[in-house]
Amino acid sequence: MSETRLAFRTCPLCEAGCGLEIAVQTSPLQVINKTESIGRIRGDMDDVFSHGFICPKGSTLKQLHEDPDRLRKPLIKRNGVHVEVEWDEAWAEVAGRLQDLIERHGRDAVAVYLGNPNAHSLSAMLYNRTLLQGLGTHNRFSASTVDQLPKQVAAGYMFGTGVHVAVPDLDRTDFLMILGANPYASNGSVCTAPDFPGRIEAIKTRGGTVVVVDPRFTRTAQEADTWLAIRPASDALFLMAVVNVLFTENLVKIQDRIAVLLNGLEDIRRVCQRFTPEAVSDATGLDAEVIRQVARDMSAASSAAVYGRIGTTTTEFGTTASWLVDVVNTLTGNLDSVGGAMFAKPVLGGPTTRGTSGKGSGFRIGRGGGKTKVNGYPEVMGEYPAAALAEEITHVSESGIKALITVAGNPVLSTPHSHQLSDALEQLELMISVDIYLNETTRHADIILPSPSQLQRDHYDVLLLQFAIRNVANYSPAVLPLDDGQPDEWEILAKLGLIAQGFGPDADPAQADDLAIDGLVRHSVGDPSSPIHGRDADEIIELLNKDGRFGPARMLDMMLQTGPYGAGFGLNPDGASIELLLSHPHGVDFGALEPRLPDALRTRSGMIELAPPELLADVDRLHAAIAELSQRGLVLIGRRHLKSNNSWMHNIDVLTKGSMRCSLLMHPDDAAHLGLIDGARAMVSSRVGSLEVDVELTDDIRSGVVSLPHGWGHDHPGTKMSVAASRAGVNSNILSDHLAMDPLSGTSVLNGIPVTIAAIPN
Repeated sequence: MSETRLAFRTCPLCEAGCGLEIAVQTSPLQVINKTESIGRIRGDMDDVFSHGFICPKGSTLKQLHEDPDRLRKPLIKRNGVHVEVEWDEAWAEVAGRLQDLIERHGRDAVAVYLGNPNAHSLSAMLYNRTLLQGLGTHNRFSASTVDQLPKQVAAGYMFGTGVHVAVPDLDRTDFLMILGANPYASNGSVCTAPDFPGRIEAIKTRGGTVVVVDPRFTRTAQEADTWLAIRPASDALFLMAVVNVLFTENLVKIQDRIAVLLNGLEDIRRVCQRFTPEAVSDATGLDAEVIRQVARDMSAASSAAVYGRIGTTTTEFGTTASWLVDVVNTLTGNLDSVGGAMFAKPVLGGPTTRGTSGKGSGFRIGRGGGKTKVNGYPEVMGEYPAAALAEEITHVSESGIKALITVAGNPVLSTPHSHQLSDALEQLELMISVDIYLNETTRHADIILPSPSQLQRDHYDVLLLQFAIRNVANYSPAVLPLDDGQPDEWEILAKLGLIAQGFGPDADPAQADDLAIDGLVRHSVGDPSSPIHGRDADEIIELLNKDGRFGPARMLDMMLQTGPYGAGFGLNPDGASIELLLSHPHGVDFGALEPRLPDALRTRSGMIELAPPELLADVDRLHAAIAELSQRGLVLIGRRHLKSNNSWMHNIDVLTKGSMRCSLLMHPDDAAHLGLIDGARAMVSSRVGSLEVDVELTDDIRSGVVSLPHGWGHDHPGTKMSVAASRAGVNSNILSDHLAMDPLSGTSVLNGIPVTIAAIPN
């Protein structure tokens, strides 16, 4: 007779943060072997944030955990073949080779790439810093420069910090305009909102309006009141024209409390004059009167919010478009206002809850003065553009990158000019990967260190709750124990950092953990803005240690207790702590978003910088692009599917079965002009590459635009992802140009790529 217990946790697979109810089963045989298995997974009806909502991905954590292709032991490449070894042997290999390389070439000979799944990992969010500090390298890269970084850069310039991003107050707005996002498929991005589709439908139910601006008639656009089929990469022009209308028709209605905080209003009024709806109509593909009506409707709405995402950020004007989103939110009276674009007050705290209220050091790029060696790209928020990684390996000899450490990333599929990077990785002296799969990137690694599965790790959304539409907290202890001999993810990261410092293969991760918590506590008791300022650090450490916690749980408790809702180690007994969250497995809701300005500002001026000089300087480039955008031929955009989470979920059969989703969407008029029919094979070419793909005709995309999903191309030899390989698809990033990027953020251009298409004869 089997026994079943229920475990509750937050889904770690995307940004929505949905609660899951997981049935954990123990059979008589499993009792003897001290093992458990996963049964049913469904939405947690009592979760304070998601209320039972679940998407198809969340229910597959069982399949992901049990995937026979998932790595469970370290791999070392010997004579070109990956061989399974025990952990002691792997650590000895890491220590010997990494330390030798650092001694010969210096610390900047090592580069680090952090992939998208790091944002969903408690261990990674807390202990990647330990790894980076241990390595001491300036060569840091991540997935940020292929997705959301422009939004963070724009927010940094306007509000003082890159994590102070305004999110739409979905549950209270009366007008929502979505640009370049398809939350019916993505569940939202830099806006943590479980059941985003349901929240959109609720806007309409209460009499509100939803406008979707997208080149494709997406599932989200189908549910909107209005679909504006904009030309790709022209979002900034459209928004600037909206700004123009707001001024010329006297529709600007800034809140009084916001007006006194604004720097640069007259600069905005001046620079928008050239961007009339008529001037941008051809470039955007939108009728001038349509643009005017959108501006009027937003201004007239009792509350409104503009939300722009990946379709806007992955263009050559990604930062400028992201900036203009919040310019429009400000001019319509909706910044920091109920039902508008608001700021979370995360339970863990952050840059806007610490330090001097209302003022800070501000934001700028290139703080360290470092630049990439080949093309001189500056550092942005502590990293270089991912598109530059290949050239930094191949085009620099003595002082270049000789080793690479990747953590949960697959840049061979996710970064531009992918073949170039794949070739470059073969030139490295050493590559180490922390990953659960032998994939298109890690196949190049000399050593692969597998993390435990998502069900074997504690979870808290450290980063994503910075962008939540409610102030909530939910801690999920690991559902299943670690396999025998398997280190936790935080232990892997901490040990790598210690080895990089020369502590050798026997380095104890607990040592790094103790040092980290000691430093965190001592900094907090010395910080005048901390609730434990002036307390005895040793006393605080003793309180943290009293229940025997270590690793992420102890670190998390410290952050919870000293956050804006924290218990403060006895100061507020009912406040946030790990004990509070453990006693509330469905989460704790600390309330709806509330106005946070000016207290949350961290600009040097203590003002909202509505017209930062760096962004004003880009306006001329934007204006010059009008003619070119008007004359572009066929351009390529990406797309996402509800069952896909970039590339690493493609090895789950239930998520990939059915008709092949990796097809080229094309409007019938474009196909007729090129002599293509539905299902035909076509050659798609850009400046940097070509690929063959099946054509899928649809009226749900504007003429002049074609679309390929990202994350596919599982046809490389030497991988171990059998399901993905059987449905390989094509890698759209063969077509993306490593030299094309938004200059303000270093983010790659993945939307609006000029392409040519030719039929392939039968």
